[in-house]
Amino acid sequence: MKDYTPGYIQLSQTGAIKERIRMLKEMLKDCVLCPHHCHVDRVNNEKGFCRAGFNMVIDGYGPHYGEESALVGTGGSGTIFFSYCTMQCVFCQNCEISHHGQGYEITPSELAQIMLLLQKKGCHNINFVSPSHYVPQIAEAIYIAAKEGLNIPIVYNTGGYDELHTLKLLDGLIDIYMPDIKFGDNEKGKKYTKSVGYFDIAKIAVKEMHRQVGTLKQNDKGIAYKGLLIRHLVMPGNLADTDKILEFIAREISKDSFVNIMAQYYPAHRSYAFSELSRRITEKEYCEAVRRAENLGMTNIITDM
Repeated sequence: MKDYTPGYIQLSQTGAIKERIRMLKEMLKDCVLCPHHCHVDRVNNEKGFCRAGFNMVIDGYGPHYGEESALVGTGGSGTIFFSYCTMQCVFCQNCEISHHGQGYEITPSELAQIMLLLQKKGCHNINFVSPSHYVPQIAEAIYIAAKEGLNIPIVYNTGGYDELHTLKLLDGLIDIYMPDIKFGDNEKGKKYTKSVGYFDIAKIAVKEMHRQVGTLKQNDKGIAYKGLLIRHLVMPGNLADTDKILEFIAREISKDSFVNIMAQYYPAHRSYAFSELSRRITEKEYCEAVRRAENLGMTNIITDM
């Protein structure tokens, strides 16, 4: 990765990042950071769908070895878990953090110091988990950290329900986008995540992510430094419409897209209130999903089995 310089460094050196931060903070006054468009004044701590106020809340951070191998390497992915979320998935496996806001408040300066600490520990990247509702504060933290020597890639780890305008203001700040496309149907997306127009919005968001960073690129040690890495969680009874999601990726993004087809669904949070969500997936269901990707000619499939 010696030949790669993260885009945020140049944006910081030229000062262009400061205008991005200003524009993003302006959006907080009548919040339209995510597709819910709550129009609350988060600068004055009014709270909308995500339940986050002005200050960021995180649950923890550290080198993480449970991510994809291209992110983990030998030093781990420098993961920071943000509390609250722009989605309310009834099957959320981290509901204490995303739904109930478990964690503590930090400032952009404090977040910058965490990022620098993770870099010092030898992490290969900074991995923001559920960052969509804190983009202005994160952008400011990146600027502060860049001035103090941060020089490893930034990973934007999201549920895919992202606002196009917000993403455009992140162009050059993010090196690796890692969206999890959850549902290939708007109505199911609304029912199980409370996100209106989920698949339509996720498709627009992922196309923009790909436009910014392209297909995932790795160094000679197999460590990713730039590009798009898509996740998809297979659900019982093909509830997520996996086939539609894979067809979208193959036909409208690229058959060369790196896609992690995940098998780790289990009933969590409020899953047992929905009979169709109350069991794990079968090996047959998972293999059918992988086979569908193969039949579409997808060349960079990451599998769990």
